[in-house]
Amino acid sequence: MKLIGFFNRDGGTFRTTDMEAYESRAEAVFREAGHDFNAIVFSGREIVPAMERAARRDDIDGIVAGGGDGTISAAASIAWKNGIALGVVPAGTMNLFARSLRVPLDIWQALETLAFGEVDHVDIASANGRPFIHQFSAGLHARMVRYRNSYTYRSRLGKIGASARAAFGVVLNPPEFEVDFEAAGVYERRRVSAVSVSNNPFGQNALLYADSLTGGELGFYTAKPLKPLGVARLAIDLLRGKVRENADVMIMHPAQVHLHFPKLHSKANCVMDGELRPLERDVALKLHPGELKVLVRQGLAAQIDEAERREVAP
Repeated sequence: MKLIGFFNRDGGTFRTTDMEAYESRAEAVFREAGHDFNAIVFSGREIVPAMERAARRDDIDGIVAGGGDGTISAAASIAWKNGIALGVVPAGTMNLFARSLRVPLDIWQALETLAFGEVDHVDIASANGRPFIHQFSAGLHARMVRYRNSYTYRSRLGKIGASARAAFGVVLNPPEFEVDFEAAGVYERRRVSAVSVSNNPFGQNALLYADSLTGGELGFYTAKPLKPLGVARLAIDLLRGKVRENADVMIMHPAQVHLHFPKLHSKANCVMDGELRPLERDVALKLHPGELKVLVRQGLAAQIDEAERREVAP
């Protein structure tokens, strides 16, 4: 394959990495695997426009993106829109998409996995046409991200600390709002503290990422209006990977969800793949099964298919 690597030197692990050495190693590994590969290091401000320009070319088969969840989300959007493959080097704080794809979280090991891997097709979702690979959310999560963004931090540990402070702030001041939803033939108005729609249902893990990205369904979650004690219980269940057991949470697995916020505040926000954005009054969420091409470990697709067949067998 003809591939171009885009590495965000401002992203998480890369901030403390010798990027010249990493660029050279990436080129050596991918060329050893038989690919036509060139790697380029960019700043966070430069990397997305550079990936967009490259994806419009008609002589490349894919891009390999290295950085945090924001960089990877942008790269996935670009790859999906242009019909090219995406390789993910997890250099961020959470690396949620990489975890779902089972890419090694060590940035050096990830190169070997991707270079000697294979192309698989996974699901991607969209909200009003804007793609996302992890989740769309409003309420508790959006408020936490807004609080976190108001703090100053300059490192991965600093971001984790800011997130902890923000989470504590949300526990003490949870939001409450109305939402109308349509999903799987159900029409309902609810008063909630949180709404979340994920690209495939979350697995039983504390970080809330999908165990599989080929299930062909969204995860749709709402939480009843919560007081501080209820938010604390929900947070504990999230950390235990037991959100499905929380009585305040409703869960559905539709292919599409339509949300309407009848009393939308002018400054209301949502979060898409970790990015805080203005919340629209109406949001149409849709899954696009198998439309994103990704590089995964050799043989992983067949292994997952076999595991899923065993799960549904009588």
